[in-house]
Amino acid sequence: MRGSWKIGQLFGIGVYLHWTFAVLIAWVVAAHYVQGDRFADMLQGVFFVLAIFACIVAHEFGHALAARRYGIETEDITLLPIGGVARLARMPEEPWHELVVALAGPAVNLVIAAALALVVSVEGGLTDSATADLVQGDFLARLMLVNLALAAFNLLPAFPMDGGRVLRALLATRMDYVRATGIAATIGQGMAIVFGILAPFGNLFLLFIALFVYLGAQQEAHLVQVRSLLRGVPVRAAMMTRFRTLTEEDRLPTVIDELLAGYQQDFPVVARDQVVGVLTRNDLLTALAQRGHDARVADVMRRVCTVVEDGEMLDRTFQRMREADCPVLPVVRHGQLIGLLNLENVGEWMMIQSALRQQGVGGPGMVGGAV
Repeated sequence: MRGSWKIGQLFGIGVYLHWTFAVLIAWVVAAHYVQGDRFADMLQGVFFVLAIFACIVAHEFGHALAARRYGIETEDITLLPIGGVARLARMPEEPWHELVVALAGPAVNLVIAAALALVVSVEGGLTDSATADLVQGDFLARLMLVNLALAAFNLLPAFPMDGGRVLRALLATRMDYVRATGIAATIGQGMAIVFGILAPFGNLFLLFIALFVYLGAQQEAHLVQVRSLLRGVPVRAAMMTRFRTLTEEDRLPTVIDELLAGYQQDFPVVARDQVVGVLTRNDLLTALAQRGHDARVADVMRRVCTVVEDGEMLDRTFQRMREADCPVLPVVRHGQLIGLLNLENVGEWMMIQSALRQQGVGGPGMVGGAV
């Protein structure tokens, strides 16, 4: 996530802190200052917030390690003022797997709460903990209550929060995955509206959570629909078959001429009949600004974008492009370059299929650039 700094790594997963987290710390310091609290109280307030976010990191690692059990890696974990986000490479498609992954986070908070309750009881602080709340009282007792609150709040059916994913997983055991996602997303957006209404009367952070939930539900429901439409469709159905190639020794003016002369914006780079990279329009513009006209294609092209076989399925390839941040993939058949696939082509293919379906004709793979 942009604007984030890496603060550590555990189990091979990087933990990042978003710059807006500093706003939360500043708000805590300002609140203590306005109340006229001592510096020690201010420091304890900041430390308590950091302790809460340590529990949130543990919550996110609960999701990450549960997902790893099903062969799903986690790209990173980012801390925001409204909580944490574990960015999984993909969501489990098996409903029971998603249920386990979704419940793993709140389960970690319940374990932490139980451990803190044990410590408080051993220290003889049960009487103090009974009178504690989220803002005052014994430090450990308050942290225990926060973990209970985190578990309860995350289990609200506000998709894509944990409770919403639990709801989607349970619905998906009885109905189509796309329909289950649509129902969970609708309920989640309804919960987001409730959060937004309650925010002025309670905690203003609810407003940011409401925005996150509403937009997140909308985006994930759309992605699920896209994957459903692309499932079972080969790459050859949506690839571009009319294209020009570049060599590593070509200079940027040659690329500019090709770009202006036709419709093509991304170019495969070929050496000895093998694809060795791609040069996108954005990379070209960046190179022109930084290196000028004399740069070679070999110096500015992307070598990390792999090729894809024309018989591979579009849904998996679309996921690969998003995960690898590759806007274009060369398409090969038996090692020979036969086409290009970019997100614009995939979008156009889906629009054509949607239009054909409205007329009651067509089907997956009927329209495209098959060779």
